Amino acid sequence: MEKQQKSSHVVLVMVTFQGHLTPMLQLASLLHSKGFSITIVHPEFNSPNPSNHPEFTFISIPDKLTESHFSDKDAASPVWNLNKNCAAPLQQCLEKILHSLHHIAAVIYDTLMYSAQPITEDLGLLGIVLRTGSATTMLFYPAFSQLDEERIDFVYEIKSPELQALQLKRLRALLSQNATKAMTEVRVAFANVLKRSSAIIVNSMEFLEPEALSKVKQYSPAPIITIGPLHKFAPAICSSLLTEDDKCISWLNKQAPKSVIYVSFGSIVNFDKEELIEIAWGLSNSKQPFLWVVRPGMVRGSEWIESLPNGFEESVGERGCIVKWAPQKEVLAHAAVGGFWTHSGWNSTIESICEGVPMLCRPFFGDQHLNTSSICNVWKIGLELQNLERGNIERTIKRLLVDMEGNGIRKRAIDLKEKAAFYLMEEGSTSCSLNKLIKHILSV
Repeated sequence: MEKQQKSSHVVLVMVTFQGHLTPMLQLASLLHSKGFSITIVHPEFNSPNPSNHPEFTFISIPDKLTESHFSDKDAASPVWNLNKNCAAPLQQCLEKILHSLHHIAAVIYDTLMYSAQPITEDLGLLGIVLRTGSATTMLFYPAFSQLDEERIDFVYEIKSPELQALQLKRLRALLSQNATKAMTEVRVAFANVLKRSSAIIVNSMEFLEPEALSKVKQYSPAPIITIGPLHKFAPAICSSLLTEDDKCISWLNKQAPKSVIYVSFGSIVNFDKEELIEIAWGLSNSKQPFLWVVRPGMVRGSEWIESLPNGFEESVGERGCIVKWAPQKEVLAHAAVGGFWTHSGWNSTIESICEGVPMLCRPFFGDQHLNTSSICNVWKIGLELQNLERGNIERTIKRLLVDMEGNGIRKRAIDLKEKAAFYLMEEGSTSCSLNKLIKHILSV
């Protein structure tokens, strides 16, 4: 599709958590390449650096968030507070933009910033939601909306192998455990937003989630547009909130092909010192080279890696490389990487799929459990690590990288990589979906 006139102005409402900020910036870059002018409205918390993106206009709004709003026990609390605190400033901001430009083609907002939808309705604007997780997560939304277990029966009763392999009943039970008031309210808000938005953008590909997409489309009044993987459209976008240590690439260059286990649990996960010790000895005892991302503050009660056990560094020597943050897309594309030990966040999952890297999955919360089920049970391109005990870690790493079992996993991972590349071709499904989005934006 030819580029649009720059007068077509799109406002993107961003949530500044790493896993949400990245795909929104990638989408902004993609739309800008098609001729749209871009304004990004974002909370002050974790503000992106505007100098990294001179082609966009950035506007921050007060969010009143502090570290006290963040808790391992209630991941929904900061989201609830974010929407409560940002609703009025967001409305004022959009009104000001509208007064200045006289026209906004669309407002695209992150699912987590659900307060944007009623504001766009009040202002008569086109509201489009970006779902930064998988399409499969939306299977649960009817139940969340009605707060009624019977509303999800239609999913459980489907005889499709894909949906049965997801073990949705078990996952629904996990999601229901220790559900706080904030969690319940946020989930209901998610469901209502997906009913009221004019379209839903999903960072995925049709071939990855065909049965789930088919089922979600049955109850979603809005069109679902799968535009993914977004990181392949905007590979050079600078979105990391942490400083990437690219020295690890030099270390990878010295390793044998497909020998390295890359370990990263994303930007939010925290765990105890005891778990760090088990992970350390599991990596050491596996005898495989490893690149391990340990974020500062990731281990509760520690600044960085001072809690590593005595004798660990001597036992691994040059076989191990520990960094505070890594250029993940470059790491996954490196010939030396043979496996990815991941928390199963959606961005990490889809980045790994696109590079044909099999996964070792250790989910911690939320949709990570569902993504793990897709990786291990549906696509069968990974193994789930259910017990963080050094012996189990050692055995599972060897199963993935050394044993015969890993051969089939690697082959299926490569097959998915090739399918993804086909979808990304100039006339592929993803390009068609992008054209569909542009037409939707320009139709109003």
